[in-house]
Amino acid sequence: MATTKTKLPGLYWDKTTQQGSIDKRIPGIGRVRHRFAASSWAEAEAQYHQAIQTASLAATAQRLAAASFRAAATHYLTTEHKTSLARDADSLAQLDPFIGHLPLDQIHQGTLQPYIDHRRAQGRKSATIDRDLAIVRRILTLASRVWRTPDNLPWLSTAPPLIPHLRWQDDAKPYPLDREDQAKLILALPAHLQRMALFGINTGAREHVICWLRWEWETPLPEIGTSIFVVPGRPNQKIGWEGTKSKQDAIIPINRIARSVIEECRGIHPEWVFTQKGGRIERMNNHGWRTAWKAAGLPTGESVLSGPHNLRHTFARRLRMAGVNLETRKALMGHANGDITLHYSPAELKELLEAVERIAEIEKGTMTMLKAVNS
Repeated sequence: MATTKTKLPGLYWDKTTQQGSIDKRIPGIGRVRHRFAASSWAEAEAQYHQAIQTASLAATAQRLAAASFRAAATHYLTTEHKTSLARDADSLAQLDPFIGHLPLDQIHQGTLQPYIDHRRAQGRKSATIDRDLAIVRRILTLASRVWRTPDNLPWLSTAPPLIPHLRWQDDAKPYPLDREDQAKLILALPAHLQRMALFGINTGAREHVICWLRWEWETPLPEIGTSIFVVPGRPNQKIGWEGTKSKQDAIIPINRIARSVIEECRGIHPEWVFTQKGGRIERMNNHGWRTAWKAAGLPTGESVLSGPHNLRHTFARRLRMAGVNLETRKALMGHANGDITLHYSPAELKELLEAVERIAEIEKGTMTMLKAVNS
């Protein structure tokens, strides 16, 4: 008996022989062809829908298998919300010529090695290259665990491969400043960087904290008769603040030298402590800093740090020289969880303030620091 066509396009079923077939072309999937046996129209209809669903899932899986890292990187840049996304975009632009065309399931240590070798030949440090690889790890993790297609399939059907961290022991050594170094550097710096450098040496604050320091973060301590800065650890997208390194609140006790810097800046700008030309200073490690560092005759080269992070190393070294105990030094260099008032009593804050005040004493003393460039 002839097979009859049903009301579903592409579905044919013969009630007498109970044999059926499917022959249907679907956009985005292709031609679906399938033969089956069914004892009823309902069963034939179920076979029809199941065959189309199976073909759709197979087509999606095939597309994902061929999805390039470039497509995943584009999706990442258009869906992520983070203040450092521009830095990620720069890294992905560097990676694209090497792995952009590769399917996601072909991204692993072996296919990344040419990029690693290329960047190392350019003189890039392992920490810099590992920062780029961290974005690759993040994208592969999202593709495997978070991102889903309309068919609820992961972009990457396998677990992300292990991409080891780079450890070449090529980190540049810090160069803490002695009093002579400091004097030469301060004289060579532009006025706005002079203030920031003095503040950094006397507080140990990181460069990005100094650049983002806001008057609203200043917290009065009436019990002690002074104030400190409490830096929020969490990011604030409204103002573009990325948060502290540990994403925990940080305190900045102020000694008399740092206080004089703060008072010199007070009233210049309603929002930012350190400004130039009416706006926030984006970074300290700029042309002005590098020019001053060289003019002061301080060491340069790949083996030694020459940026503002040396101010933090100088602060830490001077705390040790001043005899500040380890626990207090850790508190001054580290961070506190949550509300600062829950972690430090007025007496403890007074102890921290007294510790940083010892740094000011070193300024007028004759102590000479030993460099640790080769240690």
